[in-house]
Amino acid sequence: MIEGGAAILGTGFMGMAHAEALRRIGVPIAGVLGSSAEKSRRAAADWGARKAYGSLAEALEDPEARAVHVALPNKLHHETALRALEAGKHVLCEKPLAMTSRETGELVEASRRRPRQAAAVNYNIRFYPLAREAAERVRHGDIGEVLHFAGSYVQDWLLLDTDYNWRVLADEGGALRAIADIGTHWLDLMRAVTGLEVEAVCADLRTVHEVRRRPRGEVETFGGAAAGVERVPVRIDTEDYGAVLIRCRGGARGALWVSQVTAGRKNLLRFEIAGSRRALAWESERPEELWIGRRDGPSEVLPKDPAILGDDARAAAGYPGGHNEGYPDSFKQLFRAFYGQVAAGQPVSPPPFPTFEDGHREVLICEAILRSHREGRWVSIDA
Repeated sequence: MIEGGAAILGTGFMGMAHAEALRRIGVPIAGVLGSSAEKSRRAAADWGARKAYGSLAEALEDPEARAVHVALPNKLHHETALRALEAGKHVLCEKPLAMTSRETGELVEASRRRPRQAAAVNYNIRFYPLAREAAERVRHGDIGEVLHFAGSYVQDWLLLDTDYNWRVLADEGGALRAIADIGTHWLDLMRAVTGLEVEAVCADLRTVHEVRRRPRGEVETFGGAAAGVERVPVRIDTEDYGAVLIRCRGGARGALWVSQVTAGRKNLLRFEIAGSRRALAWESERPEELWIGRRDGPSEVLPKDPAILGDDARAAAGYPGGHNEGYPDSFKQLFRAFYGQVAAGQPVSPPPFPTFEDGHREVLICEAILRSHREGRWVSIDA
C-alpha cells in the first residue's frame, strides 16, 4: 500500500493489535520499540518486524518507517507524537491523544503545520460496519431529528481490589481513567454517528477501590498477577465508574454510563438513538446486528450484509453477510483509511479517520466532565 513501512512504539496489548492490523492490510512493520531491549527483540520476532529499535531516536531516524504508531502509556503520547511529526512521520496515536488539552492543542497545531502528514487517533469503534450504517441513516434523515441518545461502555477487568494496571494511576494515565480510557470511545462514536457536538456535561464519578493491592512487578493490561505474589497497597484516585448527562448544540440530550467494575462484561459498548421518526440501537458484543425501531410498523434487526448496506458501511465490511467481523477488523479498516491518505500524499476532506482535532475535542470533554464532578454542576465545553 505504501513505500516503506511503519514503526510500532509499544509492545503491550495495543501494540499487538496494531501489528496484526498492519499485517492484514499489507503494511510492513519496519521496527518495534519496547520498554526494554528484550521486549523490543521479542515483539519484533513475534510480529515479523524488520528490526528491534534501541531508542525512540533510532525509530524516528529510520527511513523505512514512514509512519509511527504510538501505543505507549498515555503520559508519553504528547512528546512522542510531537517528535514523530517533527521528524516528518505520519502519526497514528492511541487514545487519549495526550494527558491535557494544552498538550492536545499543541499536537493539533503541529499537525496543521504539516498538512501532508496524516495524523490520526485510534478511535476504531466507528469503523464497525453497522456503526457506519447507523451514521449513514442519521445523516440521510432516515430516523428524523435526533431527540436524545444514551448508552454505556462497561468492563469487569478492574472489579477486584487486587486488579491492577498502570492505567489506574493518575500520573501514568491521567486524572480520568474509565471515562478517558473507554468512555471517549463512546463519545467519539456518538459524534460520528449523530453528527452532534457536545455543548455541556454534568457528571458523577466514583472510585470503588480507593486502595488497590498492587503486585510487585509489572502487570500487562487485561492480564492478572500470578497467585501468591506479594502485594503492596496503592492509593487510587481515578474513577472506576462514571455517569454523564450530555447537552448538545441544537437541543438534543444524551446520557452515558461507564464502568470497569461490572462483573461479566468484558468489553461491551452500547448505544440507542431516539429520532423523531425511528430509533437505532447497536452493541459491540453483537456487532452484526443493528436494531431499527418503528412506532408505525414492525421494528427490525438489520444484519451486516454488504448487499443491503449503504455505501459507507459496505466500504467497511470486508466479508460477505454471515461472515462475522469484529474488534480486529475495526483496526484494519481504520488503518486502511489512514494509509490511503499516506499513499495519496495529501489530505482528504473530510478526513476518512479520527483526527488529532477529534482527539483534542475528546480531552476537552474529559476535562469538563472532571470539573463537573468536582464542582457538582453543569460545565460547558471550552472551545
